[in-house]
Amino acid sequence: MSMNLSKVKSIDDIREEMIETVTCSKSDIFQISETCRQHYENVTNELAEIEQTMTTLLKEGSKLEEEVAQARQKLSEVSMNFKKYTEEEVRNAYERAHQLQMDLSINNQYKKQLMEKKEELEQRLIGINETIDRAEQLISQISVVMNYLQSDLKQFGEAFATAKAKQDLGLKIIEAQEEERKRLSREIHDGPAQMLANVIVRSDIIERVIREQNTEDIFSEIQSFKKMVRSALYEVRRIIYDLRPMALDDLGLVPTLKKYLQTIEEYHNYHPQIEFINLGLEKRLPSNYEVALFRLIQESVQNALKHAQACQIKVQLEITESAVRVEIKDNGKGFDLSQKKSNSFGLIGMRERVDLLGGEIIFDSKIGKGTIVKIKVPLIDKN
Repeated sequence: MSMNLSKVKSIDDIREEMIETVTCSKSDIFQISETCRQHYENVTNELAEIEQTMTTLLKEGSKLEEEVAQARQKLSEVSMNFKKYTEEEVRNAYERAHQLQMDLSINNQYKKQLMEKKEELEQRLIGINETIDRAEQLISQISVVMNYLQSDLKQFGEAFATAKAKQDLGLKIIEAQEEERKRLSREIHDGPAQMLANVIVRSDIIERVIREQNTEDIFSEIQSFKKMVRSALYEVRRIIYDLRPMALDDLGLVPTLKKYLQTIEEYHNYHPQIEFINLGLEKRLPSNYEVALFRLIQESVQNALKHAQACQIKVQLEITESAVRVEIKDNGKGFDLSQKKSNSFGLIGMRERVDLLGGEIIFDSKIGKGTIVKIKVPLIDKN
């Protein structure tokens, strides 16, 4: 705990470094914005020059097209009346028509290049404008962060220490409770559970003896006695699971859940259908995570059986490298989420368990439509 408090004490130093870093970042972004504005102005001027040049080229192109048409007409006339013109006049007509055609071709090529350059500059203007807008947004957001760092975060150290102390206290309480449950679980397993199992074995012996003597009334009584003892044994085993399933320490969460749900399905009075699906990794989790997740699923299943009177329950578990996701769905009678009951401590306790693990829990239920409980707990390497 002292280590955590020392970390809390350094938050103010970290805050000052963050303020300095954010201030420098704000200055850099402002400089980027100003550079972009200058670049935007240069590109705009270049674009205006291109448009002016294109206007001149369009006028020259129109004039060249007229002259090319006239030269072609002259060349056609020379070709048709070849003998009327001297050799020099014919050569001049051909050379002029050729030169004008070359000038027009160059004019068109230059206009095409300028058009492509204009489109490129227009796209660059759009990109530069977007960068300027984004820079202004970032400057605004950084200003908000600066206000937060310079005001609200000053109180963060004390609040963090208080929240951490509460979390540690809650985890210690849960750990102490689980240790006590583990001790009681061993005592019941080694004591009453073994005794009840021995009673059933002895009753089998008595049953065989009575069968040989054909005493039907006594035989019927012994059968009733066996049924009663089996029921008592189931209750003791259920209590063991409620206190602390020993398989949780030895085998882990997934195998323990499989066994627990199978036992509930087989021994419950009206034999509900309970389906268990494991989608993710079957790996060991930290002990406090396994205990908390088992208790959350156990509480949800018991609520579905006891309060919702569900006959179909589906438990889906997914363990990944970064999180654990659980979904418990039943077809019970459901409940109204807007109606808060004074004795609904079970749901409050489930929320507290999830909060201590830094996760979230969602209850989705409607009267007559069943209930879905969704749990997500992040897995964080705390080493």
